[in-house]
Amino acid sequence: MLYYINIIQLFICFIHLVSGQSQWNTRDFMKREHSLIKPYYGSGIDIPFWHFTGTTIVTPNYIRLTDDSQSKRGTIWNTVPVTSRNWDVQVHFKVHGKGKDLFGDGFAIWYAKDNLIDGPVFGSKDLFQGLAIILDTYSNHNGPHNHQHPYISAMVNNGSLSYDHDRDGTHTQLAGCEAKFRNFDHDTHISVKYERDVLTVSTDLENKAAWKECFQVKEVRLPTGYYIGVSATTGDLSDNHDVMSVRFFELDLDNDVDAAEDRSKIIPSASYFEAPREHVEDPKPGMSGIKIFFLMLLGSIAVVTFVVLGIMFYQKRQEKSRKRFY
Repeated sequence: MLYYINIIQLFICFIHLVSGQSQWNTRDFMKREHSLIKPYYGSGIDIPFWHFTGTTIVTPNYIRLTDDSQSKRGTIWNTVPVTSRNWDVQVHFKVHGKGKDLFGDGFAIWYAKDNLIDGPVFGSKDLFQGLAIILDTYSNHNGPHNHQHPYISAMVNNGSLSYDHDRDGTHTQLAGCEAKFRNFDHDTHISVKYERDVLTVSTDLENKAAWKECFQVKEVRLPTGYYIGVSATTGDLSDNHDVMSVRFFELDLDNDVDAAEDRSKIIPSASYFEAPREHVEDPKPGMSGIKIFFLMLLGSIAVVTFVVLGIMFYQKRQEKSRKRFY
């Protein structure tokens, strides 16, 4: 009797486990033409439905966009335009490197009109049209919009806005959250879900097979026909930026009243899309103690020299004055 009870308990645990996993990573509607999973290779070194540029290398276990060295830039882009209106892109990634306190720059997940174009925005094109989810590891901003890094943010662009690296994109972002995703030994995942014009970005950074919401933005309008991509870059600081998988899920929604709307020609926008703020330079940093010391030292030497020269000049005048009386 005890044996059968244990079997039943084991079966119940299995059901709970399966339901929990499905809640985290539903596979019912995964579209193979927009997904990137192992084994990566097709015929030769090509990956079906995907192209890569820059420093990207393909290995049996991961796709490395950049290695942990300076001034690298790599991208990988899906070559099939997305026709789904509602979707969820889940990326299994790993960012790691030897840097403990200084590292960079980061990577971005794209839903953009133009693909396979290298550029300065984490390895891809500036003035893009579409959506960028930016995972920024390097902070070079000390102004009033400061936040801790690594940091995840979203930017929707109609092609007219330039990403401001000096401000970490805070002047054009829709939303963001701090997320410590570097140098984990376990798997790290991010979900970018676009459902009924609501953008929700979630992460699984704790290896719990459960999504934790990072941020949500309503009334985001994105057209169909754009491309999925991932890009990364390094500068003076560096990291390994690896992609293990990209899974694209088409969301089949009940009672979607706008399902018949043609979304192929709309312009990317968001309800509270902020106008770009004026770029104001950070105040120049104050001088260090060593610089102040040397400046004071040079000033003191100049004063002493001036006093000595003054005394010498005065003495010579006194001598000339005495000679006139003899």
